[in-house]
Amino acid sequence: MVDTNSNSPSSIAFNAHHSPVGAFASFTLGYPGASGGFGLELGKPADQHIFIGAESAKAAGTFELLPFFGEMENEQDQFVLDSQGDTVRKARVSAVPWSAVTRRFRPCTDSWSAGDLTFTVFSPAWPLPDPADGDPDALKTRLLPAVFAELTLDNRQGDRDRRVFFGYQPDNHAHHIRENWNLGEEGICSLCDGSHYGVATAHPGSGTALHFDLQTILGERDRERFHFGNATTGIVDWIAPAGERVTVPLVIGFHRAGVVTSGLACQYFYTRYFKTLDEVLQYGVDHFEIYKQAAVEMDAQWDSAELSESQRFHIAHSIRSYYGSTQLLDHQGSPLWVINEGEYRMMNTLDLTADQLFFELRQNPWTTRNVLDHYLRRYSYRDEVVFPGETEAHPGGLSFCHDMGVMNCFTRPGTSCYELSGLKGCFSYMTHEELVNWSCCAAAYCHSTGDRTWRAQNVDVFEACLDSLVNRDHPVPGSRTGIMKLDSTRTRGGAEITTYDSLDESLGQSRGNTYLAVKTWATYLAFESLFLTEGREDLVAVCRDQANRVMQSLLKAVRSDGTIPAVLEGDHSSVIIPIIEGLVFLRFTGREDVLKEDSPYAPLVAALKTHFIAVLKPGVCLFEDGAWKLSSTSINSWLSKIYLCQYVARDILGITGPAVEAAADKAHQAWLTGHPNAYWAWGDQFYSGDLKGSKYYPRGVTSCLWLPEPQVGSLS
Repeated sequence: MVDTNSNSPSSIAFNAHHSPVGAFASFTLGYPGASGGFGLELGKPADQHIFIGAESAKAAGTFELLPFFGEMENEQDQFVLDSQGDTVRKARVSAVPWSAVTRRFRPCTDSWSAGDLTFTVFSPAWPLPDPADGDPDALKTRLLPAVFAELTLDNRQGDRDRRVFFGYQPDNHAHHIRENWNLGEEGICSLCDGSHYGVATAHPGSGTALHFDLQTILGERDRERFHFGNATTGIVDWIAPAGERVTVPLVIGFHRAGVVTSGLACQYFYTRYFKTLDEVLQYGVDHFEIYKQAAVEMDAQWDSAELSESQRFHIAHSIRSYYGSTQLLDHQGSPLWVINEGEYRMMNTLDLTADQLFFELRQNPWTTRNVLDHYLRRYSYRDEVVFPGETEAHPGGLSFCHDMGVMNCFTRPGTSCYELSGLKGCFSYMTHEELVNWSCCAAAYCHSTGDRTWRAQNVDVFEACLDSLVNRDHPVPGSRTGIMKLDSTRTRGGAEITTYDSLDESLGQSRGNTYLAVKTWATYLAFESLFLTEGREDLVAVCRDQANRVMQSLLKAVRSDGTIPAVLEGDHSSVIIPIIEGLVFLRFTGREDVLKEDSPYAPLVAALKTHFIAVLKPGVCLFEDGAWKLSSTSINSWLSKIYLCQYVARDILGITGPAVEAAADKAHQAWLTGHPNAYWAWGDQFYSGDLKGSKYYPRGVTSCLWLPEPQVGSLS
């Protein structure tokens, strides 16, 4: 029997990712019970028992562990009848109560302490060199599919030696634990789950022990009985001598060889450098200090930023979840960057790409180009458009799919795994939304990187995007208002939706949506700059004309209370926060001139500011706890979008105060650390503070916008 000694979890009891770059892997830890562990290509925590503990200082032969395990099955029970009854010595195992645990949580280090035991995980948030022309040695180092840990026992006050250990029990019988005899250097011991993940250390005197359950392992005195091939539980252990403080380095590695995707046959890029899990663990052991130091130095950069503790929490938590979803693949010798969509595991969802853009431009700008190119080559299409309720088709144009596939399966060219025809809600097409997203990302990439070659290569594509945007306004030039009015023929009688797919019409509907209108306005302004640089005055004129039409349409819609309706079609009373969202692209595409008081667009910027101030009130777009409601008519909010709009409000519109800063940040932190929300690490979609969807999610890196300028740089 295991004594879990469980108190009610505290605000530090939340799962978090600890992930390498590009491996779609996570050592998830932090929530009570068997709720974390080694996850490879999962859309949820691994639900393994993780054993991190030591022999008690008070009673020899009893053991105290951090509370990351639960009630454990003993598989031996299915083989042995009661009448057979071999006597097995079992140790007493208990979990340290949460009230006795402290945690220090930062972007690249995560540390738990209980009494004289401390466990710290190091996971550097590396910028990744462009595989096409980057330093190959740096690329190898940063692509190592591993994270690193230290387990410390301070036994300086002890009067006897004490056993210390790290181990795990998988959540199902499909996994097989093995000792590893193949590592190159004598003295390195490891414990692995097949060939996919494991832990290793070179600490002198360390060993491995395997059996059906932890209590038997810790109770057994004959080490010859530790090497049990049918084991379902294993630990790496060592002795902390009396009077000494012992810190043991651990490498937690992942590996998946061969072709790992269908639709397009790809391997992990790291397999160019590491052919097996053994090689991963060996390299990690040999270079442990490099990774530890990198993590510590990166944390110091965050600590130097002028941020509140709540802001630091949001940034650290969301960046960790982002890296847990990263996947760098090798397709026919070329790199293919993929961000998997959390619990859904959709691949490179384009409306997420547009929000993750700001972090990627800061860290790895080449990944933005890589995704945009792949969309253009394989996941773009041309369509026609129709007015709602009509069948006559009008010219449409170029647009892009919602995603590239799901669960390591690439869809066929020109299709996504998400979009279906004949619908007006979730799973309908996002044609206009994704056209705007691809265009904004492309313009931001060009401005932020100064990549003139890529810009010049894609001028014709930008022109096609502009033509497509205009066609979705109205087929008759004199009737255009700058606002989307026609749906793609791909909807087949349905209606297009936005990235806010499960929200009501205030944000879910594309036609006449003012969130999408402002984002489209920003796209026209971005294209104006691009075409001006390329000397295309004819297209510059189109962009200016359409941008002005958007502004006039929105200004006409301003109501007596200063608010702008969420939808300019029909009679809608809803008001929304994300109407200001598109302003972020003015900064990232070099159009901050639009924000100046003497700009011809100043009236619209002022109207958006007035609108935001008017709606950010309790009962309208604020919950009672101070958290933000994206729509006045829905309890459904996305935290990634809240982060983005907080940035726009504070840094672009100059609005400050508790409602946009401290009070909101604390309320949103409480969402993430509340239980059972905290099991899912960082999550995005909340219903009045309850996590309902978009769990284990990468999109929260919009929080990187809160970091100090310059926006383009690196964390290293």
